[in-house]
Order: sequence, then C-alpha cells, then structure tokens
Amino acid sequence: MSGKTSRSLAWLLAVVLFGAAGLSMAATKTYQVTGPVLEVSGDMIAVQKGKDRWEIARDASTKVTGDLKVGAKVTIEYRMTATSVAVKAEKAAATKAKKK
Repeated sequence: MSGKTSRSLAWLLAVVLFGAAGLSMAATKTYQVTGPVLEVSGDMIAVQKGKDRWEIARDASTKVTGDLKVGAKVTIEYRMTATSVAVKAEKAAATKAKKK
C-alpha cells in the first residue's frame, strides 16, 4: 500500500470508531435533578431534592453555565453508567446444591 492509501484508511478507521463511540453516548438516556446547591467541589455537586441530598460527580468536561455556588438553584443533567456488575447465584440453584 502506498503512504497516501494507508493514511486514508487510518483516517477512515478513526472516523468510524469515533462515530460509533459518539452514537453509543448519544443513546444513553439522560436524567435531570433540580434544587439548591448544598456543596460544590472539583469533582462533585451536592443538591437538595425534597428531603434527600443528591451528590452528582463531575469532571473537567462538565459544562457549567452561570455562577455555580452554594445556595444557587440549579438543574443538573446527568447519565447513569454502570461501573461494575456482580451476578448473584439463584436461590433455587444454591438450595439444590446444599441438599446434595
């Protein structure tokens, strides 16, 4: 392959991979919570929702518009993403194994 062809293929592969990643993020449902800010740190915003305290993680990519400070009323849009999954054995199978 010529250098130009391999660069074109690499570019096409990069576009396809980034496009697929963008589609998977776009398919993730978003949620909202609204309330007064209780606490703000570099990696978290705590909001009062009814009687509950909600702590939402944030990072450098979190877009903030306005003056984010304690007491300000905010609406936070967030996504839920699993960080780990532990599958438990079924009770019926576990009980049968014990009886044998």
